[in-house]
Amino acid sequence: MTVATSTGSSSTAGYYGQPIVAPHVWEDTIGWYFFTGGLAGASAVLASAADIAGKQRLATHARRAAMIGLVPSPLLLIADLGRPERFANMLRVVKPTSPMNIGSWLLAVFAPAAGGAWILGELGRLPTSTRMLGLVGAVTGAVVTTYTAVLVTNTATPAWHEAKGELPYVFAASAAGSAGATVTVLSAMSGRPDPIAVAVGAGGAVAEAIASTVMQRRLGDLSTYHSDAPTRRLDRLAKLLSIGGAVGLVAARQSRLRTSIAAAAVLTGSVCVRLAVLRAGTASASDPASVLRQQQRP
Repeated sequence: MTVATSTGSSSTAGYYGQPIVAPHVWEDTIGWYFFTGGLAGASAVLASAADIAGKQRLATHARRAAMIGLVPSPLLLIADLGRPERFANMLRVVKPTSPMNIGSWLLAVFAPAAGGAWILGELGRLPTSTRMLGLVGAVTGAVVTTYTAVLVTNTATPAWHEAKGELPYVFAASAAGSAGATVTVLSAMSGRPDPIAVAVGAGGAVAEAIASTVMQRRLGDLSTYHSDAPTRRLDRLAKLLSIGGAVGLVAARQSRLRTSIAAAAVLTGSVCVRLAVLRAGTASASDPASVLRQQQRP
């Protein structure tokens, strides 16, 4: 691998053929965690908004969607960390400069609040407490949807670090789309697909595709979404599924089957977005030329 230096000559990048920046060691498991955490957080926001607006059917399905995302999240996180006590060790201190530490505290507050709101909602008891727990879950859940983006951009990986202005929006939009899609499927299983959930799912999917495109264009020569084949395939699949799913949600016209299929496409697209981000980071850190180009940027 060669890179043009400031004098115009070319030289071999890296030390003894090794990457300048150590690539991350995360497996696809953490990409799934990014997805389920975003789903849980955005669903909690939707549930609280619906509860305040008096739309109880929507609130019930959104709380269930939050649990669908929340239940596997700690299992995926522990699987990546290797040992459960590593998560507990994060809670021994509060370190505002560490996105991982703050994220651990957010999850420690979000999970009981969202879980408590779901339990009380299913029991139909203590509506005031349900609403208050839901509000706490919504506030922390909104941050949960984007803290993982802040976490990865707070690294030296070029494709992540230089996307710090756009990646949180990509994750937030993706989370909203997956939340709306999940609530759409749940509502379709018990009757008419909820129109608000359909709108949130379609809008989030379109916003995700737009934000991702803007991010890649701003990255320019640091973008591995085009130079790395696996990343390119995941990114194209994500956009195809997200845009196709959004169009399908709008065009389904309350058909339970067509709406559910379109929602499934949005969900799959959201997963592909997170996996593409991981793969882009791997390819970027493994390319010494990308690291040097990042350092040469103003």
